Order: sequence, then structure tokens, then C-alpha cells
Amino acid sequence: VILLLNRVMSTTGVRLCQLSRVIRKASCRYVSYNIGNVENELSALLPADRLSNKSGILDQYSKDESHWSATRPNLVVFPENAGEVAEVLKTCNNNKVPVTAFGTGTGLEGGTTATQGGVTLAMCNMSKIVSLNPEDFDVTVQPGVTRIGLNNELRSSGLWFPIDPGADASLCGMVATSASGTNAVRYGTMRDNVLNLQVVLADGTIIHTQGRGNRARKTSAGYNLTNLFCGSEGTLGIITEATLRLHGMPEASVAAVCTFPSLKNAVSASTAVIQCGLPVARMELLDPASIRACNAFSNLSLSESYTIFFEFAGSEKGIESQAEAARDIAQEFGGGEFQFAKETEKRNELWEARHTAYWAILATKPGWKAIITDICVPISKMTECILRCDEVIHEHGFESNIVGHVGDGNFHTVLMCDPSKAGDKERARRVSEELGRISISLNGTCTGEHGIGLGKKTLLEREVGKETLDVMKTLKRTLDPNNILNPGKVLDP
Repeated sequence: VILLLNRVMSTTGVRLCQLSRVIRKASCRYVSYNIGNVENELSALLPADRLSNKSGILDQYSKDESHWSATRPNLVVFPENAGEVAEVLKTCNNNKVPVTAFGTGTGLEGGTTATQGGVTLAMCNMSKIVSLNPEDFDVTVQPGVTRIGLNNELRSSGLWFPIDPGADASLCGMVATSASGTNAVRYGTMRDNVLNLQVVLADGTIIHTQGRGNRARKTSAGYNLTNLFCGSEGTLGIITEATLRLHGMPEASVAAVCTFPSLKNAVSASTAVIQCGLPVARMELLDPASIRACNAFSNLSLSESYTIFFEFAGSEKGIESQAEAARDIAQEFGGGEFQFAKETEKRNELWEARHTAYWAILATKPGWKAIITDICVPISKMTECILRCDEVIHEHGFESNIVGHVGDGNFHTVLMCDPSKAGDKERARRVSEELGRISISLNGTCTGEHGIGLGKKTLLEREVGKETLDVMKTLKRTLDPNNILNPGKVLDP
């Protein structure tokens, strides 16, 4: 049958892989369940104003910031505590109705799209800071608390939560994708900053991954369930509380911008800075196309060159010596003079431009879609990886738009595609997958911080191997035997 299909499709220009994607999508989307039963049962449990099947609400919770098409749930539920989440999951599990959690919708891999319809849990009403322990440097938050919201609350305490993906994302959503961002080179990722989680399983059971109330900064007790759920993208359970590490605000900070004559020089300089052990707070690479976009979007006048944004943090004397050492290394690789931004306003302006780079690139071609990669490799492989990826991108006729957290080997390429041009998005997806394969071949990962979502499932198997993927599938079937939790994401059980 396969040979016959191939023969037929070769005459029509349709590929078997394209047909299989259509079949998988169709079979994934149209799953038989009775949403009416669930709606009736939940209406008896929750006030009417916390359930909605109105078209506008369904549209609002149908997609994230990614290029993936919107897929609407049948019902949106607004829980206010873990007990209500448990009741919703119990009801949906009994009726085999899919459930998707939705934080702020800032994801870039289609993770919050309701690919099989069902119920979407809008977590915005669960917005409490449950407990703050400044003397222990930790805080417990619900899913509706965002990164910026938490730091605004912490402002007077001298503490902050430094994991910064750019968007004002839900903190529990950041746990679910194991997010990181510009500060990861100094403070690590979400995995390094989560102490405990409250999670609701598919059958409504509520667990605490390190035990109820446990806030110890290290433990050797049992299996590491906290890290199991960190990065699980809502496929193993719904995170309803996260206990997070806090950090002291540095005494002083200064940002600097340095340009380089080539991509190789810029990447090599950033690698040398890390290998010399300099404790940089942030180190971000932008190529000329990205700088051009940021200048237009943020009203800046940066040189349209290969550029590294640095930030140094610590004591006044400490940051001076850090900056001087980094400048010396940069100059060895042809780097220009450091342009410093010492005032808070100027520093924030610079980092705001970096954080909005994705939207700045989108704004260069209104109406187009962007497919963004987030590969990560060992520091020693970074120069080779970025240069190979840049070559592949240009070979396929795309502009590179490279931005990256080069301090930890993680970088993004933004591939712009015209949705009105037949096959353009599919062509960009194929290039994106090729870049993921390059990263894996260099002992890296296809996703450093965005997650697998809808589009990287084949890369996941290539990265971890069939045997490891089978263990993941066993865990999924054990914790979610009816496959109701965010089905279609990460892996197919």
C-alpha cells in the first residue's frame, strides 16, 4: 500500500510525509467525546461566570505566540484553586475529554493550542503569592503570577527572580517549559530554580513533588519528581503552585555593546569570555539583520554589525574589572570599543530592545509568520554550530536573523515565511528541523528553552533515542492513561 501511495503521489507532487502529517492531524483533531456531559457536570461545580463557550473567549484561548494555527477548545474554565483544578481534571478524565492549561499564551511552540478541542484551563484567576520567605530566599506562587508581577512585589525586599525569557510569562508556565532566557548564563534555568511543585494529576490527585511545605534548598529523598514535571509542558500534570528560589539584587550593574567584523569573530569572542571564567550576568548575540530590526522597532541607532550585548553585575569594583577583562578578550577577536550604558534607564532601554527582538523581526514583514529555533550546544561547539546554521539558512534563501544567549550555548534563528506563498511555511519548517539536526550532531539539543510542543517530536526521538523515548511514553501512559493532558504535544504515546 505504501509503495502504491508513493507511486500515485509522485505523479501529483504530494509527498508521503505530507500526507501522513495530514492524516495524523485529522486523527488527532477529531477524537470522539461528549463535551456536553463535561459542561453539565462542571456547571454544577462552578459558578456560571467561570465557564465559557462563547466564540470570543474560545478564540482568545486558541493559540499562543507561535506560527501554529489556532485551534479552539470547546470550553474554557477559570479555576481559582487547586481543588477546582482537581475536580475539572477528574470530570474530564472520566469522560476522556482533553485538557489544556493556559497561562499567558507567550509560548512559541504551540503548547497551549487545544489541538483536540476539549477544555482549556485559563489559570489567570489563580494569581496569589502563596508565601514569601525573604529570610530563606524563596517564594511560592500560583500559575497566574507572572515574572514581572512577582518582581514588582519583591522590589522593596532587595530580592528578585532573575529567570527572564523576555515575555511577561506565567511563572508556572515557565516551569512547564523549563524556560530560561538572558540571565541563564549566571542564574541557570527554571530547572535550577524550582524547589517544589504542587501538581494535579490527570485523575484529580493533588501531589507535592518534594512533600507538602518542603522548601529545603537541596534533597536526596526519593525520585526527582520536581524535575520530571519541569519541562513536561502540561502533558503529565497541571502545575498549580511553584516554590522558587529568589536571589539578592546585585549592588551595581552596567551594560555594554561591542561590535565585531564577522559572525565567527563575535561567537569566538563570546566563547572565550566564558572559557576564561568571567562571571558575566548576560551575554547576547545579534546579527546585523536583527540589529536593523531592533533599531527600527525600538528607535535606536546601533551599528548594524555583528553585536554582543554584555551585562556585568556585582560590586562597583568587581564590574569594572569584569568589563575590562571582557573588553580585552573582545579586542583579540576584532571587537570595537565598548559602548557602556551605566544609567538604569539606558540599560533597561538596551535590554528592552533585545527582549523585543522577536517582535521587531516580525514587524519587518507585516503579515508574515516566523518559525523560531532555540537550539543549544556545548560552548566549545557553538562557533561551528552557528556558522553551519547560518550557511544552511542562506542556502535555502532565508535571512538569518540570529539572536542568542551565547553565554550558555543557546541561540535562536528567526525564519520569516509568507503564508500567502504556497509551501513557504513548510519550507521554513524543514530548514528549522535541519538546524535541530545540526545541533544534535554536535552533542546539543533541539530546544534549549521553548520546549518540544507540536513541531519537534521527530527531533526528540533523534536526540534522546528510541529506548529513552519509550521510557518517556511509559511515564506518560502511567500518569495519564487516557491521554487527556495536552495531547499531541511532546510525544505521541
